[in-house]
Amino acid sequence: MQPVSHEPPGYSCPFCRLQYGEFDERNQATDVVAVTERAYARIAPKWWPGNPGAALVIPRVHVENLYDLAPEDAADVWSLTQIVARGIRDAYGCDGVSLRQHNEPAGGQDVWHLHVHVFPRFHDDRLYQRHDDASWVPGAERAAYARRLRVALQLPHGFAF
Repeated sequence: MQPVSHEPPGYSCPFCRLQYGEFDERNQATDVVAVTERAYARIAPKWWPGNPGAALVIPRVHVENLYDLAPEDAADVWSLTQIVARGIRDAYGCDGVSLRQHNEPAGGQDVWHLHVHVFPRFHDDRLYQRHDDASWVPGAERAAYARRLRVALQLPHGFAF
């Protein structure tokens, strides 16, 4: 079965715009915590109560979903996801992490560029019961979490795509 694209005509991808240096309130340079040849990680602009500082790991190439992801891009995304998960655990002192990745509208996808969510988890945080309670977070608040995560990842402060 061939995958069907759900990306609307003329879609302006926020994850691609961030790489091109096009910033706005939801996409800021300070959100980026790691860049590799094929993937990058950033602090998510939308958080769930009880899980602040969640990150997204994103392939650098524009690919809508898991069905179309090249194996070499998948390997780099997964490798960076593991690194970010360890960093979140160390930086935030959380009790664990959860990963989520959505494909197609029925799978919960609402940004048409593949990305993996890395959530800090705390006992009784009720992440999955609060899915509808997510809210957009100001850039300054995201930047504070990005700094903490960069320190844990032991990465330099400047990132060039």
